[in-house]
Amino acid sequence: MTTIRLPTAQPPGTVLGAAPQAAESADAYRATGGYGTATGPAELLAHLAASGLLGRGGAGFPAAVKLCSVRNRGGSPVVVANGEEGEPGSAKDRWLLRARPHLVLDGLARAAAVTGAVRGFVYLSDPAAAGSVRRALAEHPPPLPVEVVETGHTYVAGEETAVVRRIDGGPALPTAKPPRPFERGVGGAPTLVSNVETLARIALTATRPDLRRVIARGTLVTLSGSGPAEPVLTEVPHGVPLRTLAARYGTPDATGALMGGLFGGLVDARALDLPLEPGALTAAGTALGCGAIRFLSPGGCPVTTAADAAAHLAAESARQCGVCVSGTAAVGKALCGLAAGTAGPDTADSLLRWSRGLTGRGACGLLDAAAGIAGSLLRAFPGLVRSHLAAPCPVCADATPEDGRHRLTVAVPEVASRFTTTPRTPAPALKGTP
Repeated sequence: MTTIRLPTAQPPGTVLGAAPQAAESADAYRATGGYGTATGPAELLAHLAASGLLGRGGAGFPAAVKLCSVRNRGGSPVVVANGEEGEPGSAKDRWLLRARPHLVLDGLARAAAVTGAVRGFVYLSDPAAAGSVRRALAEHPPPLPVEVVETGHTYVAGEETAVVRRIDGGPALPTAKPPRPFERGVGGAPTLVSNVETLARIALTATRPDLRRVIARGTLVTLSGSGPAEPVLTEVPHGVPLRTLAARYGTPDATGALMGGLFGGLVDARALDLPLEPGALTAAGTALGCGAIRFLSPGGCPVTTAADAAAHLAAESARQCGVCVSGTAAVGKALCGLAAGTAGPDTADSLLRWSRGLTGRGACGLLDAAAGIAGSLLRAFPGLVRSHLAAPCPVCADATPEDGRHRLTVAVPEVASRFTTTPRTPAPALKGTP
């Protein structure tokens, strides 16, 4: 069971809020300043640009730039709150929609005011989150039409072109780029596809612009481990060393980590001295991604973790790109063979070749993630790769291969419902809303 841990000194302007174990009502949200009209769209955009807020969906793109890209296209834009959480090690987005839907909807309305959008969507696959959002919409109708669109849960369903395709009535599968959604998205209109945590931080910035830097430099993280410690969802400021997080949340003797969900690859124990800072992690060859970090314990084996990750990616391929189907399958088979002690002598060379040659060849990032897993294992744990080629690993032998995808999956923390059922009158339009 995933637990929620509040920081010992919780500053104002946090996404977790004061009571993260229960769903927040509209009245409770308004009591903290939510849905206020003091900060207009132009002022909010200036605050977001000054704060340096980056998107929390995985790519880390500047939020203000993304808003301006949609606004500057003209026409009748669309805004989408993307809550489809494909990474198996992440639970933050589903928790956020279950527990603080008003914070997300407030952020969506403010993004609409900045971009001039006339329609909004909340896109997700979690039934509990869908129910929570619909009740929140009934409690406090937003200043523009907002529709909840549900999809099947897959690794690629949250990719922005897959989001647009599903909302338009098609399958939740990526499409070739360009065009990107900000150019031509839902119904052909310029479309902002924004992660729900990003929208939550936009709403917090509007409520507390004096805390814009604190809000921009905090992030939700889902921390898990290959040992007995329970997964944890918490909120931390940028700059905290990874080693401190490992010690504080259940893996004090971590030997490395699987970073950014599956996209950041594996790092060894030396990398745990890196700060939780997007720029520093990228410079070191890894990534914060969606904020999901799986710490490796001394009792586990990184090769098992790599094999589990590759198997998950191979199973989740959209099967649209031939190179992705064959590439992910090849990487997964090689790493499973390495873990099982059946890999051939040329396995390491093959993994190295795939890690260099497969990146950027698929329609989405799934193939890149598989290539990254292979390359990062070779870089971070070359001695282990050699020893696995020489003889079977007893730790890997005890890890049942069929459980690989299950081992990486993190459950959403439980959220108690406390919604009222009486709909309220529609909210006044935010200043500057069309």
